[in-house]
Amino acid sequence: MRFYLSIFIPLCFFFSNVVIADIDQSQFTVGQQKAAVCMTCHGADGISTIDTYPNLKNQKIQYMVAALKAYQEKQRTGGLAILMHAQADALSEQDMLDISYYFHYAK
Repeated sequence: MRFYLSIFIPLCFFFSNVVIADIDQSQFTVGQQKAAVCMTCHGADGISTIDTYPNLKNQKIQYMVAALKAYQEKQRTGGLAILMHAQADALSEQDMLDISYYFHYAK
C-alpha cells in the first residue's frame, strides 16, 4: 500500500500543476471565420497539404501576428511572400489576432 501511495501522491502534485488554457470560444469562432481564406493554402486544420506552404496549426499567436505584419509591411520577400503581401494587406490588427488565435488553438 505504501508503494502505491508513494507513486500516487507525487503524481497528484504533478497533475495539479498542469494548467489547461481557457479558450475564448467567441474569438476562436471569429478567427475560424476570418481564417477561411487562409485554409485554401494552409489547410482546413492549419496543416498544409502543399509542401511549399507552412503549417499554421499550433503556431504561437505573437509570432503569427508579427509575421503577418511583416508581410503587410513588405518586410518578408522570400519564396512565395508576394502571395502573402496581398492577403496581409486586407487584414486589420484585430483580424491578425483573431486568425492567429484560431490557428494556435485549432485541434
